[in-house]
Amino acid sequence: MPIKRKVIRPEKIAFTKEGYNKLQKELDDLIHSRKEAVETLSAARALGDLSENGLYTAAKSRLRSIDTEINRRKYYLKVGVVTQTDSSTVHIGKSVVVTDGKQERVFQIVGDTESDPLNGKITQKSPIGSALIGKKLKESVDIKTPSGTIKYVIKKIY
Repeated sequence: MPIKRKVIRPEKIAFTKEGYNKLQKELDDLIHSRKEAVETLSAARALGDLSENGLYTAAKSRLRSIDTEINRRKYYLKVGVVTQTDSSTVHIGKSVVVTDGKQERVFQIVGDTESDPLNGKITQKSPIGSALIGKKLKESVDIKTPSGTIKYVIKKIY
């Protein structure tokens, strides 16, 4: 009796168009820097005794690091999906102005690898992002935080 194998498909990673383009540029830059790293490694190898060659060890480590980053970005681009959204609801790629009655905050909902909370970029999987996803203008959301529940009202989606 043949053994049934479960096929594991990678989970799609959501990106904004800007985030996807930025990732592509990073990949291109890494591929360019890899050429320089290979040249440095070849020059270090030509110096002779590799066991005591610090330049060779450093160049090899740098090349390995670049290759790792290239593979990571290739994987993200392979499984990445640029999200398409409508203008009436909160989705990845949209910015949202919310208020708690005292102050306004602006959040941009971004893909999984684009998060930068200090600059207002949050993912759809974050507590605030997941509460906002799919909501419309003037809807309210309750967000549970360690210091209590915050109630936001959506003032603007753009």
